[in-house]
Amino acid sequence: MVERSAALDHTYMALAHPTRRAMLDFLKTGPMRVTDLAGPFEVSLAASSKHVNMLERAGLLSRTVAGRDHWLTLDPRPLHDAGGWIDTYRRFWDERLDALDLVLRVDR
Repeated sequence: MVERSAALDHTYMALAHPTRRAMLDFLKTGPMRVTDLAGPFEVSLAASSKHVNMLERAGLLSRTVAGRDHWLTLDPRPLHDAGGWIDTYRRFWDERLDALDLVLRVDR
């Protein structure tokens, strides 16, 4: 359970920053070079590289080196576990709100 928790921690930390979420959105269209991915953002290449490293650490993207080019590819698998964790709490609250709704309807 601790390993899975650490993986979720890395995923949520990576998703916590809007630049990293936007980078993932760009990568949905297909593999991109690091320099191309950094282009749309008003940050230095060094800062972009730090964002990319955080996404790599979370397992949300993979890197392939071809000569001097570093190609990045989205790997959405960690999002599945993160979504599952959220779904657990969504079901928890849905059940409670449904029960509350029943109580409120009975009292009318």
